[in-house]
Amino acid sequence: MNADIAPFRIQVPQVDLDDLRERLTRTRSPYPISGTGSDRDHGIAPDYLRELAEYWARRFDWRAHEATLNTYPQFLTEIDGQNIHFLHLRSPEPDATPLLLNHSFPTSFTEFLETAGPLTDPRGHGGNPADAFHVVIPSLPGFVFSTPLSARGWNLGRTALAFGELMTRLGYERFGVAGGDIGAGVGGQLVSLLPERVIGALTVSDRLQVGMAGEDFPVPDGLTAEEHKQLEAAQYSWSQGKGYRVLQNTQPNALAAGLADSPILQLAWIAEKLQEWANPESPISRDDILTTASLYWFTRTGPGAADFYWEMSHTRTGWASSSPVPQGSSLFYSDPLVRKILGPGRGAAFFADHAEGGHFPALEVPALFVEDLRTFYRELHR
Repeated sequence: MNADIAPFRIQVPQVDLDDLRERLTRTRSPYPISGTGSDRDHGIAPDYLRELAEYWARRFDWRAHEATLNTYPQFLTEIDGQNIHFLHLRSPEPDATPLLLNHSFPTSFTEFLETAGPLTDPRGHGGNPADAFHVVIPSLPGFVFSTPLSARGWNLGRTALAFGELMTRLGYERFGVAGGDIGAGVGGQLVSLLPERVIGALTVSDRLQVGMAGEDFPVPDGLTAEEHKQLEAAQYSWSQGKGYRVLQNTQPNALAAGLADSPILQLAWIAEKLQEWANPESPISRDDILTTASLYWFTRTGPGAADFYWEMSHTRTGWASSSPVPQGSSLFYSDPLVRKILGPGRGAAFFADHAEGGHFPALEVPALFVEDLRTFYRELHR
């Protein structure tokens, strides 16, 4: 292994655990408004947040989750002046395809852990050994253990180049890419900036992004009157739920100060999205939410994540551009309108859509996510 790469283990000091519990027990809640405890029209429901925070403070066993996370081989390296944390999960199959998995917000490298076994060792999970991957899961700059940020300017393009250098240090000249949301943006920059090195890129999308049509990308032609009504409803829903992005894109400093100092704010900021963006049929578990919240809290990731949004909104590089690299698309929580708005059109190397899952398919429906990856790369290797 490259000498610039050092093994890493998560070791949260006990004083930090004690401090978290003390802060949670001293939480000062808003004055309750009678009859609105379960309402979600203002964001996360107050009763749900209170219950989640109480569990986090009194019953959530961080040490058990920390021990589980430490069963995965983790490493640190410095690239372009920035600490980069990553998991490197080598397959027992020597000819496995190197695969870079890019997480998003408000998740972390833990987003992909349920898929690690089937991806690296399909033979041991009832699959074809020819579908094996060597899996690399880096933490975005400013996220979790890729902290603290060394400088301004960590946007999608700079991150893509850093991750390309990471794959070089690991000995992977060519590799595949997959991810959704910000992870898809990193993948889009990789196929644009390093096309000679990327075997293929799979983008994950879901119905949440339908509401972004007309704002982040054009509305396609040919929608029926009924589909226009459905689109308008989705756009309205997105307009009511995108406050987090507007704030992080424009003036994140006040928010960052609160996220660094208040665990209840960090919890609400994460849990709201993990609850709302998942398919109601495949909700994110309470322990997964609190593991993510704990990682963000202990590493002060909230401010770094907000800064990443600011950088994305203040750079001219887009999420993707034309590239000769074969690209595929997987849609989750899909329906005919989702397919029409988000489908890749002709020329895609792979396309699949599923009624199941949601914004976090590797967490919600890991088997479907794994099968799409296997199928996409299997077709590229023919």
